[in-house]
Amino acid sequence: MSTRVRKNSLTLNDPELTEITGKTRNKGRIEVLTQMGIPFRIRPDGSLVVLKAVIEVELGYAPKETQSAPPRLRIPKARGLLLCQKQ
Repeated sequence: MSTRVRKNSLTLNDPELTEITGKTRNKGRIEVLTQMGIPFRIRPDGSLVVLKAVIEVELGYAPKETQSAPPRLRIPKARGLLLCQKQ
C-alpha cells in the first residue's frame, strides 16, 4: 500500500483521522466522530471516509453555506386592491 500523501485529496487519510479523533482504530474513530457530530461513511473494506470540506466546516475553519433569504416584496397598494375585491 502506498504511503504517499495526496495534496488534493477530498478525504482525510489515516494520519489525519488519527489526529482529529485521537484514535488509531476505526471503532474508536467512529465513536469520536459520532460524538463530534462529524458525518462519515464506512467503505465495504471497513475503512472510513470523511470529507475534508466537512471537517473544515464542522470545526469552524470554513464558512457554512447559508441560503440567502428570498427578497421581501412590499406591495401595499396591491394588498389593498385584493382586499377590496374580496368584499
